[in-house]
Amino acid sequence: MPSPASNSDLRNLPSVDELLRSDAGRQISMSIGERSAVNLARAVLGEVREEIVAGAGIKGGKTELFDRIIREIQRRWDAEERSGTRRVINATGVVVHTNLGRAPLSEAARNAIADAAGYCALEYDVLEGKRGKRGARAETLLAELTGAERVLIVNNCAAAAFFVLTAFAAGGEVVISRGELVEIGGDFRVPDVLTQSGATLCEVGTTNRTKLADYEKGISAATKLILRVHPSNYKIVGFTAMPTLAELSELAHRNGILIYEDIGSGAIIDMARFGIPDEPAVRSSIEAGVDLVSFSGDKLLGGPQAGIIAGKAEYIDQLRKHPLYRALRLDKIAYAALESTLEAYRREAFEEIPVLSMFSASAEEIERRATGFIAEAKAVNGELNFEIVDGSSAVGGGAAPTVTLKTALIAISHPRFSASRLEFKLRNARTPIITRIVDDHVVIDLRTVMPHEEAEIISTLVN
Repeated sequence: MPSPASNSDLRNLPSVDELLRSDAGRQISMSIGERSAVNLARAVLGEVREEIVAGAGIKGGKTELFDRIIREIQRRWDAEERSGTRRVINATGVVVHTNLGRAPLSEAARNAIADAAGYCALEYDVLEGKRGKRGARAETLLAELTGAERVLIVNNCAAAAFFVLTAFAAGGEVVISRGELVEIGGDFRVPDVLTQSGATLCEVGTTNRTKLADYEKGISAATKLILRVHPSNYKIVGFTAMPTLAELSELAHRNGILIYEDIGSGAIIDMARFGIPDEPAVRSSIEAGVDLVSFSGDKLLGGPQAGIIAGKAEYIDQLRKHPLYRALRLDKIAYAALESTLEAYRREAFEEIPVLSMFSASAEEIERRATGFIAEAKAVNGELNFEIVDGSSAVGGGAAPTVTLKTALIAISHPRFSASRLEFKLRNARTPIITRIVDDHVVIDLRTVMPHEEAEIISTLVN
């Protein structure tokens, strides 16, 4: 039985109606709806009631208990709000940050999304006044930029790989080098995709060396295609060997089978100009004779999430007619953003695409921005300590694992607060600011911070 003290505390418990008639309760009800607010209040009340019955002492009287319950309801409401998809400032220096939404879209792409959010000409030919083809402009731009005969777009690169293998290899064998049986990320493993597509895996060669003769020996009457996978999130160095794509294309076509390459990262121009060598460009694969090549729209391409399949017209046309295509196709928002991004590539206006602009920024440019940032912050609050130190940014997104981009980091410390506390403050700001901790300092890499976001960081730091 509850003690007399517990009975007193139980009598002090407010009702759900009392909680929701308070100023805080009304605000929560307006934000999440009355039914959700009632459920939240009941949950908190129930937990407090269980504490009291279990003998936990409740400090204070009725007013204190009421305030405690309201604070807990507000805390949970706030935690729920913060758990959703929301804008953050990426100050980590990881350009294609998978956990932060990968590639930030250009201003033009964001405007295109706003335009497409209402009614838009998704499958309507305005000139002819009749039904049109979904994604026609994006496909045309991609074909022009990559040199492919035709292009088809699905919702992500994993879907593209699954689609191609299902359509062209189900019930047959796929020849692949052991060195390319990779886990790309998020438990996405190439062997698992092969299995789900209904194809049988035929491993050839070794982890570090696979020769053309190994592929040739692996081809049988059951072989449907040769699969080449770009190991984007790791690199094997040293004693290695791999036939060229042109050699594999010739071998495949000589044997009457397809060759398909999954390059993942989505470079449609030579990325060496941005300090990222060794990332395969789609056009190079097409020119080497590959039948189909798939890549991402939201990594090095710098657009929205999409899986792009480029290649020969006869195979793209077969994919377009496949019943699986309808389940995997893109929505109007992604098409709008992708079209806008590709238009910038067509104009060679690479500075408009945030990831390319971030990649190309030199350490000297970033240091100049960091110097101005520190001067402005110190002018407002002289208590914080700032230092510019050499560092490295990362490409991210599972691309270019051996590439580092030289940068200038802003290292911040506080005489009274730990680095963890300062990082927590930034991360829990109205607009979360995501940083790193290095050597007991919070570090900010302005490579991934938009210039207009600097003022928000400073305001959060100094207040």
